[in-house]
Amino acid sequence: MIGNGEMVARLALAALSGSVIGLERERLLWAAGLRTHMLVCVGSCLIMIVSAYGFGDVLGADHVVLDPSRIAAQVVSGIGFLGAGTILLRGEVVKGLTTAASLWGVAAIGLAVGSGLYVPALTTTALVVGILAGVKPFEERWRARMRTQTLRLTVRKDALSIDTLQAATGERASRVRTFTVRPSADPDYDEVAITFVRLSRTSVAAIAAKLRALPDVVTVEEAEA
Repeated sequence: MIGNGEMVARLALAALSGSVIGLERERLLWAAGLRTHMLVCVGSCLIMIVSAYGFGDVLGADHVVLDPSRIAAQVVSGIGFLGAGTILLRGEVVKGLTTAASLWGVAAIGLAVGSGLYVPALTTTALVVGILAGVKPFEERWRARMRTQTLRLTVRKDALSIDTLQAATGERASRVRTFTVRPSADPDYDEVAITFVRLSRTSVAAIAAKLRALPDVVTVEEAEA
């Protein structure tokens, strides 16, 4: 049985660990921010302490066996309702999965602190903050490359062919997903839509500039598909 001072220290460390991760979520104005992460971490820590030490007075009774993992195990599944509350569906995009995962991680950190595993708890705190804050720029850069982008052109009748497009795009021709030509309201012009995948905005802008330079191209507009 640990002393009261040790219990208080564990709860305080859990609150500190949760606050570090919660601050990163608070910075992005998510609903589950500083206080939510602190509460989850402290609550998990207390549950672990109760699970491990709260039933010590009945251990001497006959036919009583203490399993410290039983109560703590319920945190892993029980934290799901908080994570589900942070997940939102906006159109076809799911938001909040990262925050839900951070809550799950904070619960694990609280359990680790409550069981006295300080080094793993602090290491996990540092790793989670590093993942949330440090990996995000790389993730956004990758998503920007994977995002579908479209060029909408107005060209003279039958002036733009797939061969002309390949000449303008060069080695990026393999990134063309669709090439659509349809008559414009003006019979002398066509409306062309070119969709690219896995290209950065800079590359698409460079292709647009080449297309604008063609004598038969009237307008070129960039838009995300």
